[in-house]
Amino acid sequence: MERSLSMELVRVTEAAAVSASRWMGRGLKNEADDAATEAMRTVFDTIPMQGVVVIGEGEMDEAPMLYIGEELGTGQGPEVDVAVDPLEGTNIVASGGWNALAVIAIADKGNLLNAPDMYMDKIAVGPEAVGKIDIDASVTDNLHAVAKAKNKSIDEVVATVLNRERHSKIIEEIRAAGARIKLINDGDVAAAINTAFDDTGVDILFGLGGAPEGVIAAVGLKCLGGEIQGRLVPSNDEERERCEKMGIDISKVLYMDDLVKGDDAIFAATGVTDGELLRGVQFKGGYSETHSLVMRSKSGTIRFVEGRHSMKKKPNLVMQD
Repeated sequence: MERSLSMELVRVTEAAAVSASRWMGRGLKNEADDAATEAMRTVFDTIPMQGVVVIGEGEMDEAPMLYIGEELGTGQGPEVDVAVDPLEGTNIVASGGWNALAVIAIADKGNLLNAPDMYMDKIAVGPEAVGKIDIDASVTDNLHAVAKAKNKSIDEVVATVLNRERHSKIIEEIRAAGARIKLINDGDVAAAINTAFDDTGVDILFGLGGAPEGVIAAVGLKCLGGEIQGRLVPSNDEERERCEKMGIDISKVLYMDDLVKGDDAIFAATGVTDGELLRGVQFKGGYSETHSLVMRSKSGTIRFVEGRHSMKKKPNLVMQD
Protein backbone atom coordinates (compact mmCIF):
# COMPACT_ATOMS: atom_id res chain seq x y z
CA MET A 1 0.00 0.00 0.00
CA GLU A 2 1.02 3.59 -0.51
CA ARG A 3 2.05 5.24 2.75
CA SER A 4 0.20 8.40 1.67
CA LEU A 5 -3.05 6.50 2.19
CA SER A 6 -2.64 6.97 5.93
CA MET A 7 -3.30 10.69 5.79
CA GLU A 8 -5.93 10.30 3.08
CA LEU A 9 -7.93 8.04 5.37
CA VAL A 10 -7.81 10.63 8.14
CA ARG A 11 -9.70 12.97 5.81
CA VAL A 12 -12.43 10.33 5.62
CA THR A 13 -12.78 9.86 9.37
CA GLU A 14 -12.61 13.60 9.98
CA ALA A 15 -15.55 14.19 7.63
CA ALA A 16 -17.62 11.45 9.26
CA ALA A 17 -16.85 12.70 12.77
CA VAL A 18 -17.72 16.31 12.01
CA SER A 19 -21.03 15.33 10.41
CA ALA A 20 -22.00 12.96 13.22
CA SER A 21 -21.01 15.38 15.97
CA ARG A 22 -23.72 17.83 14.92
CA TRP A 23 -26.22 15.32 16.34
CA MET A 24 -24.53 14.94 19.73
CA GLY A 25 -26.98 14.77 22.61
CA ARG A 26 -30.05 15.17 20.41
CA GLY A 27 -31.35 11.64 21.00
CA LEU A 28 -31.32 10.77 17.28
CA LYS A 29 -28.84 7.95 16.83
CA ASN A 30 -29.99 6.93 13.33
CA GLU A 31 -29.68 10.46 12.04
CA ALA A 32 -26.16 10.69 13.48
CA ASP A 33 -25.19 7.40 11.85
CA ASP A 34 -26.67 8.42 8.50
CA ALA A 35 -24.78 11.72 8.58
CA ALA A 36 -21.48 9.97 9.32
CA THR A 37 -22.06 7.35 6.64
CA GLU A 38 -22.91 9.86 3.93
CA ALA A 39 -19.92 12.07 4.75
CA MET A 40 -17.56 9.10 4.82
CA ARG A 41 -18.84 7.84 1.49
CA THR A 42 -18.45 11.28 -0.13
CA VAL A 43 -14.79 11.62 0.82
CA PHE A 44 -14.00 8.01 -0.14
CA ASP A 45 -14.69 9.01 -3.76
CA THR A 46 -11.57 11.19 -3.67
CA ILE A 47 -9.15 8.57 -2.25
CA PRO A 48 -6.65 7.04 -4.73
CA MET A 49 -7.32 3.36 -4.14
CA GLN A 50 -9.30 0.38 -5.38
CA GLY A 51 -11.16 -0.56 -2.26
CA VAL A 52 -13.89 -3.10 -1.54
CA VAL A 53 -15.95 -3.00 1.65
CA VAL A 54 -15.64 -6.27 3.57
CA ILE A 55 -17.07 -4.88 6.81
CA GLY A 56 -19.59 -2.09 6.51
CA GLU A 57 -23.12 -0.93 7.18
CA GLY A 58 -24.70 -4.23 6.11
CA GLU A 59 -25.48 -6.22 2.99
CA MET A 60 -26.34 -4.48 -0.29
CA ASP A 61 -30.09 -4.83 0.31
CA GLU A 62 -29.76 -3.48 3.86
CA ALA A 63 -27.64 -0.36 3.36
CA PRO A 64 -27.76 2.33 0.66
CA MET A 65 -24.01 3.00 0.96
CA LEU A 66 -20.87 1.51 2.48
CA TYR A 67 -22.50 -1.90 2.04
CA ILE A 68 -20.46 -5.10 1.95
CA GLY A 69 -19.04 -5.55 -1.53
CA GLU A 70 -19.26 -1.86 -2.47
CA GLU A 71 -16.28 -0.48 -4.38
CA LEU A 72 -14.62 2.60 -2.94
CA GLY A 73 -11.99 5.04 -4.15
CA THR A 74 -11.05 6.54 -7.48
CA GLY A 75 -10.38 3.16 -9.10
CA GLN A 76 -6.65 3.85 -9.22
CA GLY A 77 -4.06 2.83 -6.68
CA PRO A 78 -3.65 -0.21 -4.42
CA GLU A 79 -6.31 -2.91 -4.13
CA VAL A 80 -7.45 -3.04 -0.53
CA ASP A 81 -10.03 -4.53 1.80
CA VAL A 82 -11.93 -1.84 3.68
CA ALA A 83 -13.61 -2.15 7.08
CA VAL A 84 -15.66 0.85 8.17
CA ASP A 85 -17.63 1.94 11.18
CA PRO A 86 -18.74 5.47 10.28
CA LEU A 87 -20.04 5.96 13.80
CA GLU A 88 -18.88 3.56 16.47
CA GLY A 89 -21.19 4.51 19.29
CA THR A 90 -24.51 5.72 17.87
CA ASN A 91 -26.08 5.62 21.32
CA ILE A 92 -23.08 7.49 22.71
CA VAL A 93 -23.62 10.38 20.32
CA ALA A 94 -27.37 10.39 20.91
CA SER A 95 -26.79 10.79 24.65
CA GLY A 96 -23.66 12.96 24.47
CA GLY A 97 -21.51 10.29 26.11
CA TRP A 98 -17.84 9.34 25.85
CA ASN A 99 -15.69 7.56 23.26
CA ALA A 100 -17.73 7.77 20.04
CA LEU A 101 -15.45 7.39 17.02
CA ALA A 102 -15.48 7.43 13.24
CA VAL A 103 -13.26 4.47 12.25
CA ILE A 104 -11.64 2.92 9.18
CA ALA A 105 -9.30 -0.04 8.82
CA ILE A 106 -7.74 -1.23 5.57
CA ALA A 107 -5.38 -3.99 4.50
CA ASP A 108 -4.17 -5.44 1.23
CA LYS A 109 -6.84 -7.27 -0.76
CA GLY A 110 -7.89 -10.57 0.80
CA ASN A 111 -6.28 -9.87 4.17
CA LEU A 112 -9.25 -8.86 6.35
CA LEU A 113 -11.67 -11.43 7.76
CA ASN A 114 -15.14 -10.81 6.33
CA ALA A 115 -16.66 -11.22 9.78
CA PRO A 116 -20.40 -11.90 9.88
CA ASP A 117 -22.56 -9.48 11.82
CA MET A 118 -22.92 -11.40 15.07
CA TYR A 119 -21.38 -11.56 18.53
CA MET A 120 -17.73 -12.34 19.11
CA ASP A 121 -16.27 -13.26 22.48
CA LYS A 122 -13.12 -11.15 22.84
CA ILE A 123 -10.08 -10.59 24.97
CA ALA A 124 -7.62 -7.81 24.12
CA VAL A 125 -4.42 -6.39 25.58
CA GLY A 126 -1.61 -4.00 24.74
CA PRO A 127 1.99 -4.84 23.76
CA GLU A 128 3.30 -5.70 27.24
CA ALA A 129 0.89 -8.60 27.65
CA VAL A 130 1.11 -10.08 24.14
CA GLY A 131 1.41 -13.85 24.29
CA LYS A 132 0.31 -13.93 27.93
CA ILE A 133 -3.48 -14.13 27.48
CA ASP A 134 -5.69 -17.04 26.52
CA ILE A 135 -9.38 -16.69 25.72
CA ASP A 136 -9.92 -20.25 26.96
CA ALA A 137 -8.34 -19.52 30.34
CA SER A 138 -10.35 -18.13 33.23
CA VAL A 139 -10.87 -14.41 33.73
CA THR A 140 -8.85 -14.67 36.93
CA ASP A 141 -5.91 -16.38 35.24
CA ASN A 142 -5.85 -13.75 32.49
CA LEU A 143 -5.95 -10.93 35.02
CA HIS A 144 -2.99 -12.38 36.91
CA ALA A 145 -1.09 -12.93 33.64
CA VAL A 146 -1.58 -9.29 32.67
CA ALA A 147 -0.62 -8.10 36.15
CA LYS A 148 2.63 -10.08 35.97
CA ALA A 149 3.38 -8.89 32.43
CA LYS A 150 2.87 -5.24 33.38
CA ASN A 151 4.60 -5.54 36.77
CA LYS A 152 1.44 -4.58 38.66
CA SER A 153 -0.37 -5.96 41.65
CA ILE A 154 -3.78 -7.39 40.83
CA ASP A 155 -5.58 -4.47 42.47
CA GLU A 156 -3.79 -2.11 40.06
CA VAL A 157 -5.13 -3.87 36.97
CA VAL A 158 -8.13 -2.29 35.20
CA ALA A 159 -10.41 -4.39 33.00
CA THR A 160 -12.95 -2.83 30.67
CA VAL A 161 -16.25 -4.58 29.96
CA LEU A 162 -19.45 -3.62 28.16
CA ASN A 163 -22.11 -3.00 30.79
CA ARG A 164 -24.50 -5.78 29.78
CA GLU A 165 -26.40 -8.43 31.73
CA ARG A 166 -24.63 -11.11 29.68
CA HIS A 167 -21.36 -10.06 31.33
CA SER A 168 -22.52 -10.41 34.94
CA LYS A 169 -20.37 -13.48 35.58
CA ILE A 170 -17.28 -11.83 34.07
CA ILE A 171 -17.84 -8.75 36.22
CA GLU A 172 -18.28 -10.86 39.36
CA GLU A 173 -15.06 -12.77 38.65
CA ILE A 174 -13.06 -9.59 38.01
CA ARG A 175 -14.23 -8.17 41.32
CA ALA A 176 -13.57 -11.43 43.15
CA ALA A 177 -10.03 -11.48 41.78
CA GLY A 178 -9.43 -8.02 43.25
CA ALA A 179 -9.01 -6.13 39.97
CA ARG A 180 -10.79 -2.91 39.08
CA ILE A 181 -13.39 -2.42 36.33
CA LYS A 182 -14.26 0.30 33.87
CA LEU A 183 -17.78 -0.44 32.64
CA ILE A 184 -18.68 1.05 29.28
CA ASN A 185 -22.11 1.36 27.70
CA ASP A 186 -20.95 1.17 24.07
CA GLY A 187 -17.85 1.42 21.91
CA ASP A 188 -15.71 -1.68 22.21
CA VAL A 189 -13.35 -0.70 19.35
CA ALA A 190 -12.22 2.27 21.43
CA ALA A 191 -12.09 0.04 24.51
CA ALA A 192 -9.85 -2.52 22.78
CA ILE A 193 -7.51 0.14 21.40
CA ASN A 194 -7.31 1.81 24.80
CA THR A 195 -5.59 -1.28 26.25
CA ALA A 196 -2.47 -0.35 24.25
CA PHE A 197 -2.13 3.19 25.63
CA ASP A 198 -0.98 3.72 29.21
CA ASP A 199 -2.68 7.11 29.44
CA THR A 200 -6.13 5.52 29.21
CA GLY A 201 -5.60 3.49 32.37
CA VAL A 202 -7.03 0.31 30.82
CA ASP A 203 -5.13 -3.00 30.84
CA ILE A 204 -7.45 -5.63 29.35
CA LEU A 205 -10.79 -6.00 27.54
CA PHE A 206 -13.20 -8.88 28.17
CA GLY A 207 -16.58 -9.89 26.80
CA LEU A 208 -19.02 -10.25 23.93
CA GLY A 209 -19.19 -7.51 21.31
CA GLY A 210 -19.72 -7.21 17.58
CA ALA A 211 -17.60 -9.45 15.36
CA PRO A 212 -17.06 -6.73 12.71
CA GLU A 213 -15.82 -4.40 15.44
CA GLY A 214 -13.46 -7.17 16.53
CA VAL A 215 -11.78 -7.16 13.11
CA ILE A 216 -11.46 -3.36 13.11
CA ALA A 217 -9.97 -3.47 16.61
CA ALA A 218 -7.56 -6.19 15.47
CA VAL A 219 -6.15 -3.86 12.80
CA GLY A 220 -5.64 -1.13 15.38
CA LEU A 221 -3.95 -3.50 17.81
CA LYS A 222 -1.78 -4.94 15.04
CA CYS A 223 -0.49 -1.43 14.38
CA LEU A 224 0.13 -0.97 18.10
CA GLY A 225 1.78 -4.33 18.70
CA GLY A 226 -1.11 -5.52 20.89
CA GLU A 227 -3.23 -8.64 20.73
CA ILE A 228 -6.86 -9.65 20.43
CA GLN A 229 -8.34 -13.14 20.46
CA GLY A 230 -11.92 -13.91 19.55
CA ARG A 231 -14.47 -16.62 18.94
CA LEU A 232 -17.72 -16.18 17.03
CA VAL A 233 -20.87 -16.70 19.09
CA PRO A 234 -23.94 -17.18 16.86
CA SER A 235 -27.25 -16.29 18.51
CA ASN A 236 -29.47 -18.52 16.38
CA ASP A 237 -29.55 -21.21 13.68
CA GLU A 238 -29.50 -18.62 10.90
CA GLU A 239 -26.22 -17.20 12.17
CA ARG A 240 -24.77 -20.70 12.59
CA GLU A 241 -25.70 -21.56 9.01
CA ARG A 242 -24.09 -18.37 7.78
CA CYS A 243 -20.83 -19.30 9.48
CA GLU A 244 -20.98 -22.75 7.89
CA LYS A 245 -21.50 -21.23 4.43
CA MET A 246 -18.53 -18.94 4.98
CA GLY A 247 -16.40 -21.88 6.09
CA ILE A 248 -15.91 -20.47 9.59
CA ASP A 249 -15.56 -22.96 12.44
CA ILE A 250 -17.36 -21.34 15.39
CA SER A 251 -15.41 -23.49 17.85
CA LYS A 252 -12.09 -22.09 16.59
CA VAL A 253 -10.26 -19.29 18.33
CA LEU A 254 -9.55 -16.43 15.96
CA TYR A 255 -6.08 -15.01 16.48
CA MET A 256 -4.52 -11.86 15.04
CA ASP A 257 -3.47 -13.52 11.78
CA ASP A 258 -6.98 -14.91 11.33
CA LEU A 259 -8.53 -11.46 11.72
CA VAL A 260 -5.96 -9.47 9.71
CA LYS A 261 -3.29 -11.18 7.61
CA GLY A 262 -0.06 -9.77 6.22
CA ASP A 263 2.26 -7.13 7.60
CA ASP A 264 0.61 -4.02 6.16
CA ALA A 265 -2.58 -2.51 7.50
CA ILE A 266 -3.76 1.00 8.35
CA PHE A 267 -6.13 2.13 11.11
CA ALA A 268 -7.62 5.61 11.31
CA ALA A 269 -10.07 7.06 13.83
CA THR A 270 -11.38 10.52 14.65
CA GLY A 271 -13.07 11.38 17.92
CA VAL A 272 -16.73 12.33 17.62
CA THR A 273 -17.22 12.86 21.35
CA ASP A 274 -14.52 13.22 24.00
CA GLY A 275 -12.78 10.08 25.20
CA GLU A 276 -9.72 8.90 27.09
CA LEU A 277 -7.67 8.77 23.89
CA LEU A 278 -9.19 11.29 21.47
CA ARG A 279 -11.02 14.58 21.93
CA GLY A 280 -14.35 15.05 20.25
CA VAL A 281 -15.21 17.54 17.52
CA GLN A 282 -15.38 21.18 18.59
CA PHE A 283 -17.16 23.91 16.61
CA LYS A 284 -15.70 27.40 16.82
CA GLY A 285 -17.51 29.91 14.66
CA GLY A 286 -16.86 29.03 11.04
CA TYR A 287 -14.35 26.32 11.95
CA SER A 288 -14.38 22.83 13.37
CA GLU A 289 -11.52 21.16 15.19
CA THR A 290 -10.85 17.43 15.09
CA HIS A 291 -8.51 15.03 16.89
CA SER A 292 -7.52 11.84 15.08
CA LEU A 293 -5.30 8.79 15.38
CA VAL A 294 -3.74 7.07 12.36
CA MET A 295 -1.40 4.08 12.46
CA ARG A 296 0.32 1.74 10.01
CA SER A 297 1.43 -1.74 11.03
CA LYS A 298 4.22 -2.08 8.44
CA SER A 299 6.12 0.96 9.69
CA GLY A 300 4.87 0.97 13.27
CA THR A 301 4.13 4.68 12.91
CA ILE A 302 1.50 6.16 15.23
CA ARG A 303 0.31 9.70 14.60
CA PHE A 304 -2.09 11.94 16.46
CA VAL A 305 -3.48 14.53 14.07
CA GLU A 306 -5.14 17.79 15.04
CA GLY A 307 -7.20 19.40 12.30
CA ARG A 308 -8.85 22.77 11.90
CA HIS A 309 -11.40 22.93 9.10
CA SER A 310 -13.12 25.88 7.45
CA MET A 311 -16.77 24.90 7.25
CA LYS A 312 -17.38 27.70 4.75
CA LYS A 313 -14.70 26.64 2.26
CA LYS A 314 -15.15 22.90 2.83
CA PRO A 315 -18.67 22.34 4.21
CA ASN A 316 -18.39 18.57 3.62
CA LEU A 317 -14.62 18.51 4.19
CA VAL A 318 -14.24 18.15 0.42
CA MET A 319 -13.02 21.04 -1.73
CA GLN A 320 -15.84 22.46 -3.80
CA ASP A 321 -15.45 23.10 -7.54
